[in-house]
Amino acid sequence: FWKNKHPPKSMNQENLLTAILFSPSDSCQLTIDTNTVNRKLQLCDNNRKATHLKEDQSYPDHPDRFERSQLLCNNGLTGRCYWEVEWTGRVDIAVSYKGIRRKGDTNHSWLGRNDQSWCLGCFHDGYSLCHNNSVTFSRLPSSSSVSNRVAVYLDAAAGTLSFYRVSSDSLNHIHTFNTTFTEPLYPGFGLQNDTSLTICDLKEDREKL
Repeated sequence: FWKNKHPPKSMNQENLLTAILFSPSDSCQLTIDTNTVNRKLQLCDNNRKATHLKEDQSYPDHPDRFERSQLLCNNGLTGRCYWEVEWTGRVDIAVSYKGIRRKGDTNHSWLGRNDQSWCLGCFHDGYSLCHNNSVTFSRLPSSSSVSNRVAVYLDAAAGTLSFYRVSSDSLNHIHTFNTTFTEPLYPGFGLQNDTSLTICDLKEDREKL
């Protein structure tokens, strides 16, 4: 996934070292846990794309299903892992411990708003960063080109979770969370009205290069 991409921009020494350590073996194929998918979210493209709809989908009851318009992946990550997503509208890209609450509409079940999850919110003109209900906003410079593709690099053992804005030939660093992860982390996504999100097939992308 580094082929034909320049090293990430706007990085300090620690983040640059993380970037150098990226390797194709860190790329992971995420699969959505269909038992977690909120009923407003429709899956397609081999369950790699989720779209927020007004109508409820006919998913069966399950204790893991979110009442918020969110979902988690099956992958419980404990090492290094890299993935990319494309999005439209307003979405949240997160990782979470499996114990995040699924029922109710409080912060306990909202990706990024509790001590169970870390989240990047994506807007047309910037990003929000959220963990344990602490939220900061970052607007894109007016000169920045619009990119609806985000890369995520997790090094769970090192306690780093990094997000990058993906352009045609470069990765631009957005933010790195530094912490101590104590459990496996599950990638998760939240979608607002009339938005969609696709988990990119990096193997397919590399074969096209």
